[in-house]
Amino acid sequence: MIKEMRRGQVVGVNGNMVTIEFHDTVIQNEVAYVLVGQERLKSEVIRVRGKRAELQVFEDTVGIRIGDAVEFSGELLSVELGPGLLGQIVDGLQNPLPQLAEQYGFFLKRGAYLKALDERQLWEFTPAVKVGAKVKAGDKLGTVPEKIFQHWIMVPFAFQGEFEVTAIVSKGQYPIGTPVAKLKDVIGKEHQVTMVQTWPVKMAIKAYTQRLRPAVPLVTKIRIIDTLVPVAVGGTFCTPGPFGAGKTVLQHLLSRHAQVDIVIVVACGERAGEVVEILKEFPHLVDPRTGRSLMERTIIICNTSSMPVAARESSVYTGVTLAEYYRQMGLNVLLLADSTSRWAQAMREMSGRLEEIPGEEAFPAYLESRIASFYERAGVVKLRDGTIGSITIGGAVSPAGGNFEEPVTQATLKVVGAFHGLSRDRANARKYPAVDPLESWSKYKSFIDEAKVHKGVSILRRSHGINQMMKVVGEEGMSTDEFVDYLKGEFFDAVYLQQNAFDKTDEATSAERQRHVYSLIEDIIDQKFKFANKDESRKFFQQLRQVFVTWNSTTFQSVEFLHKEQDIRQRIADLSASPSLAIGS
Repeated sequence: MIKEMRRGQVVGVNGNMVTIEFHDTVIQNEVAYVLVGQERLKSEVIRVRGKRAELQVFEDTVGIRIGDAVEFSGELLSVELGPGLLGQIVDGLQNPLPQLAEQYGFFLKRGAYLKALDERQLWEFTPAVKVGAKVKAGDKLGTVPEKIFQHWIMVPFAFQGEFEVTAIVSKGQYPIGTPVAKLKDVIGKEHQVTMVQTWPVKMAIKAYTQRLRPAVPLVTKIRIIDTLVPVAVGGTFCTPGPFGAGKTVLQHLLSRHAQVDIVIVVACGERAGEVVEILKEFPHLVDPRTGRSLMERTIIICNTSSMPVAARESSVYTGVTLAEYYRQMGLNVLLLADSTSRWAQAMREMSGRLEEIPGEEAFPAYLESRIASFYERAGVVKLRDGTIGSITIGGAVSPAGGNFEEPVTQATLKVVGAFHGLSRDRANARKYPAVDPLESWSKYKSFIDEAKVHKGVSILRRSHGINQMMKVVGEEGMSTDEFVDYLKGEFFDAVYLQQNAFDKTDEATSAERQRHVYSLIEDIIDQKFKFANKDESRKFFQQLRQVFVTWNSTTFQSVEFLHKEQDIRQRIADLSASPSLAIGS
């Protein structure tokens, strides 16, 4: 860190990019402040050329003039890490928005910044090491209770090498700024450690011993995802889709029901209305795991489309850095970014102002590497004490017109492990989730047997093919057996792949229930039914569908659940010629 005050002056302004001249030294990605009257506008150095540098300003640049002074902080763009983060609503610079609104009103003042963590709040610290212990970066020194978790107070991630604990405070209540331990390095220098530390957002935290391959399925309780296009704990996935296809609702349900410890929602450049909806709804959502507020294990980072574009980039990196911090405590974190397209648009705008050579659709040539570096910060890691932590990253993509061939979607598909493509046609047909089961894919394994999943996908493809043929030749051009295959695929789609987001039971299906219900679906797919004609087969599947949809809303293994299951199995048995014979045999 360069401590002496270094200054420069503005020599050019182009939107939210400011060109400055300096005389000393400047660090790439260093935080600087443009002085406009009494205001200090936070910015970041994004390019250095000779004695000139370009800054991206995180505020409105109206009023900046040639000759205005610039102060360099000597610090990279960083976030504060410590107890008190859970339940917060912050912007991309980690300013707590409720406190900003309380202090400055709902129209936030330019150049106003607040500390992310409350320096006066007392935390009950319990030491986890003794004097003389040998520790390294990321090792646990003690814990404090935060919401429903034990928050680790760790050796700062910036510390390199091995340290000896020379002092540790006794159990008691302390503010975050109080030194709780003293560590001595190999040359005998002592360092004080508090409950809070800072870390640059564009550098990954690597205080672990080993990265592991994501292999355990993440139970999201969304049937089409868990069964057909699963996500692994520590994996990555993207959800591209046109406006109105249900991305936001899907993310709300993933936040509530996915079996993870911490949820971090990054509203990156989304429309203000959608962000307001998140801010209004999340504090009132009940966590089904605890029965308490979902916000107790959630952090929301929001930058709307009306905010300066530079703030979109900072919000993405702030979110993933906070996720890495809680991963270092052995927790499973789910990071949902909505939408990475807005982030890419911000990169395109800044690249244009830097006069860089454009790539496809004027996006910068480094678009793919930037997106890849973001998703690569997901993963499963083994910590020094053997604890396993993970970050699962899901990014919503908003391609213009729902065109999945555009650069942001294509760049994302190259690096993620699962693709949940939302379909305009399915959304218009009021199908939720509108994930297209035939276009979507996953590299991860489901908790349902792969052969059984393949059987379900096969009947969907056959049903879709028959439906396309019927649009040309009509029903009369199809045999009864072919028409039954079409009805089986439609039935599977309607009763299993679709869920009622407004039904408390059907909105989330446990892994055990999914296995149980899918086995019955498999039986129906395998059956060779005897029907006199197409009308009889249509009537049977329509009635069976109504019973099945009602069954989805009953409590698992309740008396009513078992009764309706028996009714379904009896209907199948009454029309089955040979239950052991598979389709087409």
